[in-house]
Amino acid sequence: MNLPRVSAVAAGSAVLANNEVSEMRRRLRATLTCLVSVLAFTGCSLIRTSSVTPDATPGAASSPTHSPTAKPRTTRSHPTQEQAFDQLIAQQDRVYRVIAPLIVKNAVLCKTAARPLLGFTAKNRYSYPAELRDAAIARLGTDEALRIVQVLDGSGAQRAGVQRGDALIAIAGKPIPQGPQAETETARVLAPLLRQTTEVDVALLRNGQPMTLKVALTTACAFTIDIGNAPHVNAYSDGRRIMVTTGLLAELSDQELAVILAREIAHNVQQHAAAMQTRATMAAIIDTLLPPTPDLSGFAGSAGLKPMDEKLDQEADRMALYMLARTGSDLLSAIATLDRLAQRYPATVLNSYTALHPWTGERQRQMRDTLAEIRKKQAGKKPLVP
Repeated sequence: MNLPRVSAVAAGSAVLANNEVSEMRRRLRATLTCLVSVLAFTGCSLIRTSSVTPDATPGAASSPTHSPTAKPRTTRSHPTQEQAFDQLIAQQDRVYRVIAPLIVKNAVLCKTAARPLLGFTAKNRYSYPAELRDAAIARLGTDEALRIVQVLDGSGAQRAGVQRGDALIAIAGKPIPQGPQAETETARVLAPLLRQTTEVDVALLRNGQPMTLKVALTTACAFTIDIGNAPHVNAYSDGRRIMVTTGLLAELSDQELAVILAREIAHNVQQHAAAMQTRATMAAIIDTLLPPTPDLSGFAGSAGLKPMDEKLDQEADRMALYMLARTGSDLLSAIATLDRLAQRYPATVLNSYTALHPWTGERQRQMRDTLAEIRKKQAGKKPLVP
């Protein structure tokens, strides 16, 4: 997740050489590949910062350059950088908190998209835009070693006592890589291990003291969520990723945000981008909005997207209501949220959520029918499955 005010390239850099651009693209592809196992911490984060070229030589080995016990290097973070970093973390925490119950309590609905996950994200300084790396060290102690940044509510990691700021030493006896490639290298090492067990030993360093916690894996929906640096109020899903814009985040309460996230999870589970033949376009939009200062010139119109087929939107509405019900959410808020968005940002507002998902009378009727169906199942103590 990025802030639109920071540059994706370190200050003083001129034009990236071709090999640097290729390396940036390679790192982005590797990150997206491993993100199918989000929250397992297989080297990826549920919520990503921008893909940036590391300070070190591209392609350099990710062998440890500092011990986690070593004192972090001296930093020169500016107060404005630290303020920007604090805002970044606050946004990440908010989305992480809102999406947590949706992905943990709906694994049965996510079907093949569910995975056994550890339930935390871990980053080092290379995980952040170059301008925020010193601030990351100052705020979190995040230097070469991967340190815990977020812990998923309701996960095995939370129950085991994993905390923000813990430095990762080893998982299941496998040493955790450090340096510029630490996240992708950790993904490569851990992915096969996490498919073969239900719990792992996680060796940590907390306040200079080593400890080992036994963490039970948590089966959850394995979609990643990105935050797009754009003022328009919208959300996108390409079948494996979800993006909400900063404009949408500013507009919605947590309860309303949960409604949109549930709908986007449902679109991914039901592979609606593929059905609409918009997967490539959705993916390109998500990639475009990832950098801190994206090129928004292509968003003057519809950004190449056509409105979602109403029947597909109805399918997403139905599954989203069940997902929200399984988390104990107020289901009436779902209808109210979509109604409010349609009034404030109608379909005539290009690149709005309602332009992409027209709010029709038939959708409203179908959601009310689904709401009555869910309440009947709740009263009869029947499984909340569509």
